[in-house]
Amino acid sequence: MLFVIDIGNTNILLGIYDGEKPVSDLRIVTDTNKTAEGFKKDIKEALDSAKIDTSWIKGVVISSVVPSLNTVFEKLCNRWLNKKPLFVNSKVKTGMGINCENPEEVGADRIAVSVAARELYGKPVIVVDFGTAVTFDVVDENGDYAGGVIAPGIELSSKALSEKTALLPRVDVVKPDFVVGKNTVNSMQSGIVYGFLGQAREIVTRIKNEIKGSPKVIATGGYAGMIAGELPLIDREHPNLILEGLRLIWERNQNN
Repeated sequence: MLFVIDIGNTNILLGIYDGEKPVSDLRIVTDTNKTAEGFKKDIKEALDSAKIDTSWIKGVVISSVVPSLNTVFEKLCNRWLNKKPLFVNSKVKTGMGINCENPEEVGADRIAVSVAARELYGKPVIVVDFGTAVTFDVVDENGDYAGGVIAPGIELSSKALSEKTALLPRVDVVKPDFVVGKNTVNSMQSGIVYGFLGQAREIVTRIKNEIKGSPKVIATGGYAGMIAGELPLIDREHPNLILEGLRLIWERNQNN
């Protein structure tokens, strides 16, 4: 079995694959102060709950946007699983060119979702990842990564709104029934949710005007479920697209 790990700013996604078949996907909280032993405890509990025996794991592939945890997870994999993890970056084999000024600056998560989207949905394709940051990644008609857009995410914006103002509270990010709020909480929820809907619509529309072909638009990430259904321009929602991308990258880096 293959263990795929996506270390995000808010959560760490854990996936188990038996060949091409996803067996389980799990989630733990990202904590930059936690040691390898601390993460071992969290991950073991998650795997035990899914009835996954670590002896079944034959390989590990990791994407990370939290550099301080890379050494922690490398140590964890080497000592606990006795496996050297493959860390995704612009230099590993992906089967996809990266047409950017500085390919090494492209995040591992953005590489992984782009690889998966191209494989599953063809080219050109646009991936909108609604995570801690909202990213828009473009695979062009030639199948190469062409660049993208990065904006603050929904949760991040909500947190900033409450922390940087004296009178506004922290609110749950849910879609209100009406755009015009009758109280502070509903007004904030409306601004956050419908603001992001407008942002996504505008950016995707402009990307489509800049690139050749008729790209499909794929939504992923923690808030994709809430946003995708409100945007007709989203062709498909794929919550764990990144895990599929990590599996594909692992396979392309094995010696056959």
